[in-house]
Amino acid sequence: MLSINPANGDTLATYNLTAWNDATRWAERAVQASARWNELSFSERSTALQQAAAALRRRAPELARLMAREMGKPLTEGVAEAEKCAWVCEYYAENAKGFLQQQPVESDASSSYVCFEPLGVVLAIMPWNYPFWQFFRFAAPALMAGNAVLLKHSSQVPGCAEAITGLLHEAGLPQELVVNLRLSRQHAEELIGQRSIAAVTFTGSTEGGRSVATRAGAALKKVVLELGGSDPYLILEDADIPAAAEACVKSRLGNAGQSCIAAKRFIAVKSVRQDFEGELLARMRAYTPGDPLDPATRLGPMASVELRDHLHVQVQKSVAAGALLMLGGAVPAQPGAWYPPTVLSGVGPDMPAYDEELFGPVAAVLEANDEEDAIRIANDTRFGLGAAVFSRDRSRAEYIARHRLRAGTCFVNEFVRSDPRLPFGGIKQSGYGRELSLFGIQEFVNIKTVYVK
Repeated sequence: MLSINPANGDTLATYNLTAWNDATRWAERAVQASARWNELSFSERSTALQQAAAALRRRAPELARLMAREMGKPLTEGVAEAEKCAWVCEYYAENAKGFLQQQPVESDASSSYVCFEPLGVVLAIMPWNYPFWQFFRFAAPALMAGNAVLLKHSSQVPGCAEAITGLLHEAGLPQELVVNLRLSRQHAEELIGQRSIAAVTFTGSTEGGRSVATRAGAALKKVVLELGGSDPYLILEDADIPAAAEACVKSRLGNAGQSCIAAKRFIAVKSVRQDFEGELLARMRAYTPGDPLDPATRLGPMASVELRDHLHVQVQKSVAAGALLMLGGAVPAQPGAWYPPTVLSGVGPDMPAYDEELFGPVAAVLEANDEEDAIRIANDTRFGLGAAVFSRDRSRAEYIARHRLRAGTCFVNEFVRSDPRLPFGGIKQSGYGRELSLFGIQEFVNIKTVYVK
């Protein structure tokens, strides 16, 4: 397994895969570690998570540099990611006990109540795009609930995977409780069927999620899936156009556009489409790709040449089908996985920019006849992760977000992002289950009824 710097194509390090027999042994040890961990009080588990949070804040610059080298994230974004991981650890350290408190229920019994128990060992199959956050947003609640975690991280970020488990072990979590397994995709999916695995969480592509869900379903294992997205942003005729364009560009170009909840399709009603497009183009032009290790850089390379080339083919096919290339759209003649900020206009059905997820710095502008048409276009997708509405009439926009858009997370006059206090997840082919908040910690527990006559 090679760790490749996407900025220049250099090999950073070589890692050996975990042997299958070793992986199954670690899984068995994790079963016993989970039982011992669950015997500790919430206070004792909380202490370890608080120590992990302190280490994440203290080591944020170092971890950001690791992310920049392995997957191209600019330093400022990497520091913010590490600090957000600290926040989610602190959030669950402070709230897990209340979230999982025994709940009395009135019935015809002398006593009846609901209590919560950990499931055991959870296999986490994680992506490269937010190598720390994607793990900690699941692991913080899962660990506070008393579970053990086996991490199968993306082959793109093996150094980040080692840093994650090393940091948690230093914070006081047993080595058998949080284990880094460098597995092939085949072995990761085979591990799902092992008796030692109680549940699975997967973040990644819809195709990958379908494969994991098939394996988990065959083994009758609980699974949470956070998959792809093609998030629509509705720009209504009374929107604050400059503010909307600013939010749209920040969402589209964050992490070089490599985010499931990044803004993907900008649906502007006809009366403001031209003005919005002009504001969008001006702001997209202001982002110049640069060295992710330079603190001044706002846009780094994509995570790999393969991903960049796939995105470029999607752009070319969209243009061939009638989309207008307004900005970018050319592969730079230099080593590395670079791609410029790109804007496509006149996007419509039967184009990759309309039907597929564009996982990179490409904005697709669509024109709607009116508000109703904009809502129709927004929902005309197989995905359902996030969506946003921009309008000066906040109650009107809230009604659309609340009642009309088919997505797991809907924002008004702001770009979509995750927050430990709010549940996060999608519908349709964006997956199922929820992470974060009360709902996230209850995904990997046995919700047990106790009835006493």
